[in-house]
Amino acid sequence: MLVIDKSRKAFKEASESIPGSVNSPVRAFGAVGGNALFIESGHGCYINDIDGNRYVDYVCSWGPLILGHLDKTVIRRVKDTLKRGTSFGAPTELETQLAQLIKEAMPSVEKVRMVNSGTEATMSAIRLARGYTKRDLVIKFEGCYHGHVDGLLVQAGSGATTLGVPTSPGVPQDYIRNTITIPFNNLDAIKEVCRNQGAKIACIIIEPVAGNMGVVPPKKGYLKGLRNISDKYGIVLIFDEVMTGFRVAHGGAQELFKVTPDLTTLGKIIGGGLPVGAYGGKAEIMDCVSPNGPVYQAGTLSGNPLAMASGIATLEKLKKRGIYKKLERRSKRLSEGLKTAASDAGILTYHTRVGSMLCTFF
Repeated sequence: MLVIDKSRKAFKEASESIPGSVNSPVRAFGAVGGNALFIESGHGCYINDIDGNRYVDYVCSWGPLILGHLDKTVIRRVKDTLKRGTSFGAPTELETQLAQLIKEAMPSVEKVRMVNSGTEATMSAIRLARGYTKRDLVIKFEGCYHGHVDGLLVQAGSGATTLGVPTSPGVPQDYIRNTITIPFNNLDAIKEVCRNQGAKIACIIIEPVAGNMGVVPPKKGYLKGLRNISDKYGIVLIFDEVMTGFRVAHGGAQELFKVTPDLTTLGKIIGGGLPVGAYGGKAEIMDCVSPNGPVYQAGTLSGNPLAMASGIATLEKLKKRGIYKKLERRSKRLSEGLKTAASDAGILTYHTRVGSMLCTFF
């Protein structure tokens, strides 16, 4: 039987200083029951909690640790950078190096701006799309999560293509009045909205593989259909690749499905475990960002040297020949093993997988 007495005590102590004892809601285990585990260390594919229990880590810090914990190359690069300083509030060559690695992997990204989180990336990309098109409306999809941006914390209204209602207290109705929520994988619904309001829509933002409601792949031709609709109405198509970027393929979902977005948002993995995000795309659009253009976006710690160094080491390693074939084999083996285990136990399940993103639905 698993003993987690120290984690229970730590959770209780944390509640006196931190809301809900955690700094991100998913860490609280609220949806699955039980007590949050307090982690002491990680190495390779394992993590260890403060009670001395060891686990195989399939979460990988929610994606960025594609190389595992304490990868030697990443740690060495971060240590070397740390010796020179932690933050300068001024440009470093590391920012350019990471930008070049992103551009090399994703040709749709002609220019890229570093930020500090995926939420900041999506928020900034939407503001940029609105500034570029001089339009206000945003289309998002049910089940797709793009961070805790006020205008995106919205659930569908009474009809599939109506304006919605806030999903969190503290989000005014006015903040989401320009957000239209549409069912994922329903091309007819988005065609209907664009027929009526296409000239008012600034952007369509989507997780090309919906990862926040499990792993839901796009139907065949769906992403291509969104590209065609965006072109027809002059809408900026944003792929939120915070989860899919460098995971489903080296060039992300846009490489896998051969659909080119106008803007891409990234996070998690491009920092190799350190906090980072980015948004990028067509130079014509990106040049609207300050100081080149009028769309303002700033961040004192954006392009932090430690995060850049970690990201560079990670992305350089992911360029190596055969690494994604190896990842595909391991992911397939895990998915097939989960199917077999469920079947042997007499449990009805449905399994989805796109690259190293996989899910079991009960």
